[in-house]
Amino acid sequence: MINCKSERELGFMRISGAVTARALARLHDAVRPGATTKEINDLADRLIREGGGIPAFLGYHGFAGSICSSVNDEVVHGIPSGRKLREGELLKIDIGAVVEGWYSDMACTIAVGEVSEAAKRLMRVTEEALYVGIGAVQPGAHVSDIGNAVQTYVERHGYSVVRALVGHGVGTNLHEDPPVPNFGRKGMGPVLEPGMVLAIEPMVNQGGFEVRTLEDKWTVVTTDGKLSAHYEHTVAVRADGFEILTVVDEAEAAALHRRAMNGGTLGATQPPNAAAFG
Repeated sequence: MINCKSERELGFMRISGAVTARALARLHDAVRPGATTKEINDLADRLIREGGGIPAFLGYHGFAGSICSSVNDEVVHGIPSGRKLREGELLKIDIGAVVEGWYSDMACTIAVGEVSEAAKRLMRVTEEALYVGIGAVQPGAHVSDIGNAVQTYVERHGYSVVRALVGHGVGTNLHEDPPVPNFGRKGMGPVLEPGMVLAIEPMVNQGGFEVRTLEDKWTVVTTDGKLSAHYEHTVAVRADGFEILTVVDEAEAAALHRRAMNGGTLGATQPPNAAAFG
């Protein structure tokens, strides 16, 4: 069942979203060659708690981390560990918080030191695809319109979207209805209504869309071993369109709204760092 949130409930979700976004913003500086994913995880845990939240992922179905930390060909759900990051790698951080019983969910891909031009392009296209998908959110549209927009944009640039994993609704549970695929035909699935809240999260592979899960039963990797990127926001459907809830403040919310309305790219009037925390 899809639960539409009231204005009061959306207020709680904005607070939760800000806690998540501010924590993720602080993690960028911690991502550097030699740092371990466990160190980044521990910092995230502390930042979420200092912000008034509880890490949403810790203990979820037995998950051992406060964030998911996935490197290079790891798509999602990587478990933080003593693994040291190396120059040129890509780190995907998926992070969430619970505040007053309300969840928020967010992810981005961060370059470890200097990365290749191919890796930079994959990151850029995936982040742009997120905002293209968000731009498709409006009352009366269908859930599949989001995925169609993402898939069309990604495949136009020569990449593939993961099929085995999808976005989801968010609220008093981390995962709620409806599922939000990053692929599909327009006009399918539930109709978007004001108050629906969705986690939109393109997972984009440099090669094929096929993935597999490692023996730890969590970490999902590309089958062909090629790079993957991941970006995510928690987004509310509003009477006049959409509202991104995982933002540090109103200024960032406005900048990211413009970006989504601008077809995913940075607009001429938008500061270059306005969407840095995708």
